[in-house]
Amino acid sequence: MRPEPFGAPHEAPLRIAMVSMHTSPADRPGKGDAGGLNVLVLESARALAGRGHRVDLFTRSAGAAHTEPIAPGVALHALETGGGIVRKHDLPNLADAFGEELRRMAQTATTPYDVLHAHYWLSGLAALPVSLALGIPIVQTFHTLAEEKNRSLAEGDRPEPERRVRTERYLAHEVDAIAAVSRAEVDALCDGVGAAAERVWLVPPAVDTALFQPASVDAREDVRARLGVRAEDRLVVCVGRVQPLKGQDLAVRMLQHLPGAVLVLAGDATPGAERYLDSLHDLARETGVTGRVRHIGSLERPALAQLLDAADVVVVPSRTESFGLVPLEAAASGTPVVAARVGGLLESVVDGETGVLVEGRDPERWAAAVASILDDEDLRLELGLAGRRAAARRDWQDVALELEGVYRAVGASRAAR
Repeated sequence: MRPEPFGAPHEAPLRIAMVSMHTSPADRPGKGDAGGLNVLVLESARALAGRGHRVDLFTRSAGAAHTEPIAPGVALHALETGGGIVRKHDLPNLADAFGEELRRMAQTATTPYDVLHAHYWLSGLAALPVSLALGIPIVQTFHTLAEEKNRSLAEGDRPEPERRVRTERYLAHEVDAIAAVSRAEVDALCDGVGAAAERVWLVPPAVDTALFQPASVDAREDVRARLGVRAEDRLVVCVGRVQPLKGQDLAVRMLQHLPGAVLVLAGDATPGAERYLDSLHDLARETGVTGRVRHIGSLERPALAQLLDAADVVVVPSRTESFGLVPLEAAASGTPVVAARVGGLLESVVDGETGVLVEGRDPERWAAAVASILDDEDLRLELGLAGRRAAARRDWQDVALELEGVYRAVGASRAAR
């Protein structure tokens, strides 16, 4: 694995094309297929532009093609490919057409692109031929890996297709560099997918500590009142797209062992996971906790920040995570986290310092971990303060600086061939 890179601010600004084919970076996280990937792409693009670079974001439009500025130095291009809304599992069939549109845009750009950065395997599938045809270096960020997801499937969940498994392996061997979001992903790439360690760079995400921060007591009480949470209740929050991989069923099962706690689930059902959302309502009725569960759907970022601040504990019961932005956002808000001891969550939660990591999926064990924080105000404050300090150690400008180092390295390597 390469060390974290450092940029060279005296060098010329870069022209960067970031590709997120399956979901627009401007989409609200927690809605549809939008999640942490969208946050990472948009925030890193803004931070790169803040360093003087020009960033074009490319995504697939469900309607007419259009271009719009979304931040100083950042433009979003929605390419018309296949028309209309398409289920995610059908998108690989549109990768060639999307890639052709991307190539046309790159060829006609006033200033040539210095680098392509593909986010998620579908973007790599579409962008790699463009890189090969035009000689533009390409960096890949996978965000999730099919082999890791398939090892952690919930009962009845559909495995990722073999085509994705093979494509990720191919991309890992063909791209100029891979920007991994955690050490856990680095290990999965090198040991599982077979990526060469010298082409893998560690570039973890950051958090906006100006948006996610502790608020006033009055602000917290207002959020809790709007959710129907009484003063004597404890508020437990679980944030993420509602799907089996995120494990919200464990959070609901846990609640029957936490009398006096209210669980808020924030996030929409991922397309195709509507039955899973229905099953959560059924589970709440079966376990007798219906009156203590609130499903509020996805939230705009400021509202999410308010919710995380108002929570007593944030739970992250995912079956796997490459990194996990929600724990970092909760930490920045001064709220302790109880998370699964899997993947990148071992890095976004410092066990015993910013929260608690739980082994396995026993609801009683999870409830005990949450209760240990809810029942000890001093511990809750201590974990919250430590979380805020940990989150403040890194911001999106750090991410931009490191990405700039990756981009310049692959450009120099191409030039030297």
